[in-house]
This record gives sequence, structure tokens and C-alpha cells, in this order.
Amino acid sequence: MQATAQSNAERAEQIINEARFRQLTIATAESCTAGSLAHLLASVPGASEVFHGGFIAYTKEQKTIGLGVPASVIAVNTAVSADVAQAMAAGAMERSSADVTISITGVLGPEPDEDGNPVGLVYFGLAKRNGNTQFHKHRFASETQDEICSAVLERALILLAEGIVTPN
Repeated sequence: MQATAQSNAERAEQIINEARFRQLTIATAESCTAGSLAHLLASVPGASEVFHGGFIAYTKEQKTIGLGVPASVIAVNTAVSADVAQAMAAGAMERSSADVTISITGVLGPEPDEDGNPVGLVYFGLAKRNGNTQFHKHRFASETQDEICSAVLERALILLAEGIVTPN
């Protein structure tokens, strides 16, 4: 576990440095990770130059109120879905001046969520200003919530890095 946390910290540092080099800014929208990605990014020295902050929308209601995810989208698809991940990333984009936003919504456990989504199911949204919004779906299999969270953060950092270096 310690090695993974260190590698996530190193990834976060690389992302901040790459964003600074490319003159891009970042914001996050997190549910199941409850701000852990934002914390990783903000922990990098000089992050304030490119990291604008994050939104924590842990409940369905907060996804709607805080990020503008339509309640109907959540009702039809559940809070753990591609449509919600994309809407969260788009909502963070609309509510910030960031160039790139990433969202995370999923189930870290220890039990399936109230809609029956299984532990380890996670969707990521990635939005770029003047670009498209996309989603990525992953199933994580680990023993504990902490292990799943660490793996989710690793994947989010990889997707964010790809989003920064890839044109719209």
C-alpha cells in the first residue's frame, strides 16, 4: 500500500508539472473518493498555479445541487453510471475556469450501493474546455476500501495525465 501511495504522489507531481508546462488548469469532481484526488494534486508544491480546486458531491442530491447533474439522469441511470460521470465533469467545467476536469463516481464498498451497483464499479468523466466530454468505466477488485480507493486514484491520475497531453 505504501508503494502505491508514493506512486500516486509521483503521478500527481508529474500532472501538475505537465499542466504548468502546457499552461492548462485542472479541477476535480469527486464522489466515492471524497476529495482524495484533489488532496493528492493540491499536495504538490506549486499546485496552486494550475489546480483550481475540486467539488465533492458524495450524495445524489449534491450531484444535482452542486454540479448540476439532472436528477432525471440519476433516476434513470443511477449515480454510478457513464452519464452521471460525464455530467459531473461537465458540471465542474461549467462551475470553474479550469481547462480540464475529471470526475469520479463509483462504489468503494464495503457493500454494494443502494441501487445494487457492485463494489469496485467506478466511472470517470473527463472534460476539456472547447472539447469533448468522455467517460471511462472500470471494475476494481481488491480486498479493502483503501485498496480500491488507491487503485481508483491511480487510474484517475493516469486518465488526467492522458487528458492533459492529448488535444481536444
